[in-house]
Order: sequence, then structure tokens, then C-alpha cells
Amino acid sequence: MADKLELISKCIRTFPDFPTKGIPFKDIFPILKDPKAVTAVTDLFEEHVRNTYPQVDLIVGLDARGFLFGPLLALRLGIGFAPIRKKGKLPGPTISVAYSLEYAKAEAEMQEDAVSAGQKVLIIDDLLATGGTLYAAIELIKQQKAEVLGCLVVVELKYLNGSDKLKPTPVFSLIQY
Repeated sequence: MADKLELISKCIRTFPDFPTKGIPFKDIFPILKDPKAVTAVTDLFEEHVRNTYPQVDLIVGLDARGFLFGPLLALRLGIGFAPIRKKGKLPGPTISVAYSLEYAKAEAEMQEDAVSAGQKVLIIDDLLATGGTLYAAIELIKQQKAEVLGCLVVVELKYLNGSDKLKPTPVFSLIQY
């Protein structure tokens, strides 16, 4: 496990002042260039889910980097995947929630039939900062009368206390800053 975490950590780059001044952007894209790093992320998420949430029915990934890891994990677990996107990107009937990012305001939406009442759901994204996006996702899933078991992220910026905003929903993060 330590070797996998070290490999993942070495792939993460920091770009200061992106997308706005004062934001130290954590870039996970180098992970995707390294098949061993992608496998390490997927392995660690799979191990955690199998040990902690054997009853999970669906993985929900957040636009857009949650789409990179969510389908891989869902495939490994033999369950479905559903997206939550930025407003206006999904066809058909949708539900939406407005939220705040650390540097902007946004609105997330999902198709009305993406999650069924009673399903047990895990949400996945690349990064947890202030918690706005994940909080919006939790609210969308609750609107569908499904149960959010927890959230999975590759990187968590602990100093921003985003996981506090998500309580009592547990957060599993691979790398913390």
C-alpha cells in the first residue's frame, strides 16, 4: 500500500495561482500517463470499497475528473456508474443543485433516472477542497431518495476543512495535503 501511495503522490503536480491567484492547483493528470499509477489508484479504491462498503450499488462520478476513476472502479466492482455534470450538459429530465467552489459559484445536475430510490451510492472525484461540489452531489443523491455511503477522492486539501462540510458522510482520500 505504501508503495502505491508513494507512486501516486509522485505523479501529482502543483500549479500555483491556477485557476485564480492564491489557488495551488493539484494536477492529477500525470497519474493518467502512468498505467501503474492509474492501477494503484484503482486498486486502493477497490480495496477500500470491498472492505468498507460491500453493499454498494452504484458509483457516481463528478464532472469531469470523477469520470476518469469512477468507471474504472465501477467496472472492477461489477456495478454501474452514473455522472453528475455541470448544468446544461445532460439530456432529458434533470435535477440540479447550486453550490459554491473555493473560487466561483456553480450548479451541478444529474439525470432524474440516474439513481434509484434506495440505492446505496459512493461518490468519486479527483479532489476535495472546500467540499462544495461533493456536498452538492450528496444533496442530488438524497433528492433521489438514495443513500450516500461515502465519498472517495484521490487528493484532499485538509487545510480547507472540506470534509467537515460533508459530515456525517465519510470521506476516503488517498493523498492529503
